[in-house]
Amino acid sequence: MINLSKTRNQFNPAAVNLLDVDEASEGQRIDNFLAKILKGVPKSHIYRILRSGEVRVNSKRVDSSCKLNLGDQVRVPPVRMAQPQTESVAKPQVSKFEGAVLFEDEALLVIDKPAGFAVHGGSGISRGVIEQLRLERPHAKFLELVHRLDRETSGVLLLAKKRVALVNLHEAIRNNQTDKRYLMLVHGQWKNQKRKVKLPLHKFVLPSGERRVAVQEGGQDSETIFYLRKSLGDFTLLEAQLVTGRTHQLRVQLSHLGFPIVGDDKYGDFALNKALQKRGLKRMFLHSAETNLRHPISGEKLKLIAPLPKELDKFIEVINAEPKQ
Repeated sequence: MINLSKTRNQFNPAAVNLLDVDEASEGQRIDNFLAKILKGVPKSHIYRILRSGEVRVNSKRVDSSCKLNLGDQVRVPPVRMAQPQTESVAKPQVSKFEGAVLFEDEALLVIDKPAGFAVHGGSGISRGVIEQLRLERPHAKFLELVHRLDRETSGVLLLAKKRVALVNLHEAIRNNQTDKRYLMLVHGQWKNQKRKVKLPLHKFVLPSGERRVAVQEGGQDSETIFYLRKSLGDFTLLEAQLVTGRTHQLRVQLSHLGFPIVGDDKYGDFALNKALQKRGLKRMFLHSAETNLRHPISGEKLKLIAPLPKELDKFIEVINAEPKQ
């Protein structure tokens, strides 16, 4: 990627620009790279100049899926950009996640992501966690998501501040060298103290464009180890240890087994969810509670814990106080 502070000084929207890809932009798609450089330019125009061949990488035409390598040279044609906001009008950026930092050093940033925040923009969301953090940290040369959490899932979220940290963490995840634990409340009386679940998961897209996942033969293997934490009448508090990390893995596995996560608006019991809203549950009860791993640079053991959010703790108290049948 490009050094943004350097880019702002050198980039001239009225002229042809030749921009060198540095460590911060390495591995990024060309359309996302251009969107970052061409602030205020509609994405439709960015795709238009890509299709026309006016954008070149190492003097060659590329399409929007092209991924940039360190040292590549990107040709950006003259474009008309929105006028930047003057300093007198611009408002200071208030941090949304300052109090959510669980761990930070020169290579790694770990936050306790609140429910309701997408990890990145798209699908009608202009700014996710990663875009917000980059906005709050304009001098950060590199900041990338290590993994994802669903929008309504809270808890431990890892971000890399160096490319070597990102690469090492991805390798650790691929080699099952991280231990991720989730807490969820499900509808139903779970009996097993420990249960290993293996199911094939198939991803598909609805006519509306929404992504979904279903248990289906031929799908990707998924594996989770579930532990019984507390029986609460018609509900059960479970802990899940991820062995694989497929899209919507916990939500789909539990729904398929007949134990939907309460508050899940995609795979849950919609009538039950509506009733539970009146009892105080306004979100999905799924929380990334703990991640254990080795530091990607030093190798030091890290135990990263995000406490159960107050609203989920309170809901546990509510159903725990109700008479059991």
